[in-house]
Amino acid sequence: MQAWLLEDKSEALSDWQTFADSWNNMPLDEYMADGGRYRRRRYAVLSSQAASNQITLEPHQPHYQSLDYNTLNGGVARNFEPILAETIHSNSMQATLKFCQATFSELMPNKSWHIECHQFRIEANSDELAKPTPEGVHRDGVDFVLVMMIKRQNISSGTTTMHDLEQNNLDSFTLTEPLDSAIVNDKRCMHGVTPIVPIDNTQPAYRDVLVITFRAI
Repeated sequence: MQAWLLEDKSEALSDWQTFADSWNNMPLDEYMADGGRYRRRRYAVLSSQAASNQITLEPHQPHYQSLDYNTLNGGVARNFEPILAETIHSNSMQATLKFCQATFSELMPNKSWHIECHQFRIEANSDELAKPTPEGVHRDGVDFVLVMMIKRQNISSGTTTMHDLEQNNLDSFTLTEPLDSAIVNDKRCMHGVTPIVPIDNTQPAYRDVLVITFRAI
């Protein structure tokens, strides 16, 4: 992933550390139907038009998933704090968005895209089970998904599992290093992530990821 991002623009990751630091001090996700207090997040909506490489930040809006795709937290409009403007316009975010746009537009040419970005921090502790995908194995109801590792701190597990549409296992792997990524065809596959646990209960333990979804419009 690093090579792909730098291939187009040599300064694509010049602000990576500042970008990664933007996962600190995020607000708690208050919409967890399981009562969990282990997830923090920010959210943004963008778009791009067919035959254009321009990606536009849209006015901030609620995040909505139907219960068909999210049986735990779906069915309600969830109002998350926006991703900070400086994070959206950072070299690291813009390079990642451009990579997604180019890749997904090759797979589905001549499409306009509804794009959603999610910053997630899952905090592990000994008091509750920290689940990166609390809804379980699922689809997101889009066309394509990119999941990019930002940082793993003092945790074990957090294994990504891939499944066909009947939830038969296809593969599993663990994103461990910054920029490790999974690209998912959401029409053809389901995915999930196993819970994370702290290695040392006396130290902060968390999993930071960026999730970007593209849906053709």
